[in-house]
Amino acid sequence: MAKPARVRTIAPPRGSIVTKALSAIRSVKGTRDLLPSETPLWQRVEEEARRVFDAYNFREIRTPVLERTDLFARSVGADTDIVTKEMYTFQDRDEESLTLRPEATASVVRAYIEHRLFNEGGVHKLYYLGPMFRRERPQKGRYRQFYQIGAEVLGSDHPTIDAEVLEMLTFLLARLGLREFSLLINSVGCGKCRPTYVEVLREALQGVKSQLCADCQRRAETNPLRVLDCKVEADQAQIARLPRIVDYLCADCRKHFDGVEAELAQRGVAYEINPRLVRGLDYYTRTTFEITSSGLGAQNALLGGGRYDGLSEMLGGPSSPGFGFAIGQDRLMLAVEHAGNLKGENSIAAYVAWLGDGAFRPAAELARGLRQQGWRVEIGYEPVKLSKSLSVANKLHARYAIIIGEGELASGRYQIKDMGTGRQEEVEPARVPAYLKEKLGTGPV
Repeated sequence: MAKPARVRTIAPPRGSIVTKALSAIRSVKGTRDLLPSETPLWQRVEEEARRVFDAYNFREIRTPVLERTDLFARSVGADTDIVTKEMYTFQDRDEESLTLRPEATASVVRAYIEHRLFNEGGVHKLYYLGPMFRRERPQKGRYRQFYQIGAEVLGSDHPTIDAEVLEMLTFLLARLGLREFSLLINSVGCGKCRPTYVEVLREALQGVKSQLCADCQRRAETNPLRVLDCKVEADQAQIARLPRIVDYLCADCRKHFDGVEAELAQRGVAYEINPRLVRGLDYYTRTTFEITSSGLGAQNALLGGGRYDGLSEMLGGPSSPGFGFAIGQDRLMLAVEHAGNLKGENSIAAYVAWLGDGAFRPAAELARGLRQQGWRVEIGYEPVKLSKSLSVANKLHARYAIIIGEGELASGRYQIKDMGTGRQEEVEPARVPAYLKEKLGTGPV
């Protein structure tokens, strides 16, 4: 006879709900709940993003939130703040080091290599939406679990791709009702010209590094480019006087950057060159960019990205140039709310109000039929007075209330009340879907 499995009893920690019955469990620091009053606008933003991506022939990819730690150490950069300070990393039961993804580009390229998408040839346009994780100091618009909307183009290094993606982003932001934003671009060179610049930069830093923050003093030795990405206000005056990478580009990188500028001008996309813009990840080459928004205050970066032509090889794949971006959706939502030009859909098409036990079954059948046609419909579950039902309809922002009582059943015509104007009309049950479509125009809400 088999022995029963051993049950391991774990004592509750001090201060737990067992020992402190009245202490409520709260969300983890740096995380938050998105409540039903907030999610309609989030959904609207995501729907607009999907529409724009579809128009430019991007297809969705979904990657795991858990990856091997080495993926980010090799791609993002072992000396970046993300890897050294911010990643959520742990050993699983097989003693393998795993990390909650701090960004998605490396995951997308890993999937591209693992599933050999490069064998299909051509350019691959991929987009994603989802949560990322970094142990940063929580502040307005920045959380430890945060959300990104991003896209990657793999398989070509043509400057037209850079410009087309930037055009797509400005189109998306306009669709979201944003008007006050700025596109900043730069080139960080390639494996041929960047080492020369790094040495020039390293030498220039020797005379000023003692005046910089502790992190920049360390970066001046380990990875001088990271100094340019410093956000400490007191360091900015010294950083502004450092050599500019655009002055050290090789002929190929100069030609590529000129090509991006020419394409942006041809498309009517306004931009500024920021020679200090290097972004915070080691895999970038050539074009880097950020879009800032005046609606975000001092920390005004809304989204960013760039070209990463060597990332596939860095992760063990073939040569597959890439270009992409990530939008911090939490910060994007702040900008959208500040602009106030986009609204989430909080209303329902109809509330079915029934009066008397005999009306419940026809009311439920009507609600079911409307729902199956895609209309957002609610119905009461308990018998109440009409005034109470209409009050509930108002709270739910119902566009119409459909009233079904004994009189309506006897006449074969339901009362439909416009909750905005108060006007009522009698409509035969079979015509209710057509009536809603005619009145609401845009179809089911």
